[in-house]
Amino acid sequence: MIVKKIGESIVSPLGFTVEENFAAVMSGCTELRRYESLWNLPFPCFVSLIPDDNLADQMAQELSEDAIASFPTKFDKIALLAAVKSVKESGIDPKSDRVIFILSSTKGNVELLADENPDLEQVTPAHTAQKMTDFFGNPNMPITVSNACISGLCAQIEAYRCLKSGRYDTAVVIGADVLSPFIVAGFQSLKALSDEQCRPFSANRRGLNLGEAAAAVVYTVADEAADGWRMLAGTVRNDANHISGPSRTGEGSYRALMSVLSDSGLTSNDLACVNVHGTSTLYNDEMESIAIARAGLVSVLVNAMKGYYGHTLGAAGVLETLLSMRAVEQGKVPATRGFDVLGVTEPVLVSSESVDTRKNAFVKLLSGFGGCNAAAAFSRE
Repeated sequence: MIVKKIGESIVSPLGFTVEENFAAVMSGCTELRRYESLWNLPFPCFVSLIPDDNLADQMAQELSEDAIASFPTKFDKIALLAAVKSVKESGIDPKSDRVIFILSSTKGNVELLADENPDLEQVTPAHTAQKMTDFFGNPNMPITVSNACISGLCAQIEAYRCLKSGRYDTAVVIGADVLSPFIVAGFQSLKALSDEQCRPFSANRRGLNLGEAAAAVVYTVADEAADGWRMLAGTVRNDANHISGPSRTGEGSYRALMSVLSDSGLTSNDLACVNVHGTSTLYNDEMESIAIARAGLVSVLVNAMKGYYGHTLGAAGVLETLLSMRAVEQGKVPATRGFDVLGVTEPVLVSSESVDTRKNAFVKLLSGFGGCNAAAAFSRE
């Protein structure tokens, strides 16, 4: 039995389909922009936002007015839109008790806390997850994953475990987050933001950019002969290093990489790339380079998507996995936008240009606050 991808979608500033987003990435496009006083914040920031008008048009094409009205916030809307598109593409019956819905988000509707009398239940990602499950008429209690930056990959690993357990036949994984003054100011308080284009792994990197997006992927169980993308293995490791700082030796990421390589049977010779977190912060990029070197993967191309989208929080793990799948299908490893001169201690292979590949597998790696780290291996048959 294998776990196979049968549906996908992306909702982002670069487009409302996976095809649109992949074309934009391969063309080097980004909607990251510098804002001098976004939401009247007292500092400039470099972020990527989904235009409200474009989102409204897409919602009107896919959903009834009543459905749209029942998902009032931007977070609710992009999560639902991504779910609807992926379910439609997969052709599954979402009402089946053999289908589980899993929502990944780091913040949910946290901006509602600024209201005078906020509905605290509506703030939580679990509330949105249950509304989506009810919308599809699914009888199961949904799973909500909120584990900092690794949430989107964590949710896929949870889907893999659910399907391998035999309890479910299909899992719909949705990752989503939107930006708000609370989120942007929170990252600024950590001195993590750059007010210019982020530069993953570069010597002159100054910090991360933020972005909003939603992405969804549908996995199902299939027999060994099935064609398409397979999730081969996934693991989560916590090095408990610091509430916000990554391990300087890359301990958690290294152990996650070694685990998925062992479980999947893949070696460096099989991999088109390691798609990394690549936040452009001083310590995260350094830590990832050390983990990759310790895992014996310095000969494998390393690429990051943050220069196109910014850090999309709970959506990142899903969005970046889907784009990596599409790229490898096309025989490409996308350029790491913003990269110029290598600025980490290990000689990892990062390129400012797209690179051709004939390999059919990759590893996705993410790390986050609290010492959490996740890795997953994917292969196309």
